[in-house]
Amino acid sequence: MALLSKKDANLILDPLADNNPITIQVLGICSALAITAELKASLVMSISVIFVMGVGNVVISLLRNVIPSKIRIIAQLIVVATLVIVVDQVLKAFAYELSKTLSVFVGLIITNCIIMGRFEAFALGNGVWRSILDGIGNALWYGVILEKIGLFRELFGSGTLFGIPVLGDPIAKTGLYATGYENNGFMIIPPAALIVVGIIIWVQRSRNRALIEEA
Repeated sequence: MALLSKKDANLILDPLADNNPITIQVLGICSALAITAELKASLVMSISVIFVMGVGNVVISLLRNVIPSKIRIIAQLIVVATLVIVVDQVLKAFAYELSKTLSVFVGLIITNCIIMGRFEAFALGNGVWRSILDGIGNALWYGVILEKIGLFRELFGSGTLFGIPVLGDPIAKTGLYATGYENNGFMIIPPAALIVVGIIIWVQRSRNRALIEEA
């Protein structure tokens, strides 16, 4: 961050903890519930959002002085939809099986309130450089939370990471004895994601008392 001013560095670092899109703003929860049963899917979704938000912020920033205020939401939707289509087609071309796993959730990036919120709240009022930092910063730390959720859910739900067994071989029962890791089916269903998110929020707020809201 030495090459960045303190104000620019904060655009990258602030969403890490003090203003994280998921744990503080409580946005983008749908993707955290839907695609985090596998770490690989979580990682690909994170990369997709970084691309869409980073490039989208730049485009909106470049067009901010020519977009009529009355149609700015429509213009933002067109930009994000175009970028999501690019992501979807790339996944279908180079990672078809994964694209089927992510299914409609890639398309739902269009309605991700984090992206639309950064377009509206930041890119429309700032230059290209600051807009790209803001987009990447918010998407990056959004992605980190997705990957944490995906790691815990896949590890304890399936005993694997990226599909590779790490908690022993799948359970093999022989008579009264069993070897390996017995999958925890609860961890791979959506409600488990809420529990993991809740634990992450609890840990984060217990380490930073300033984040605790006064009653």
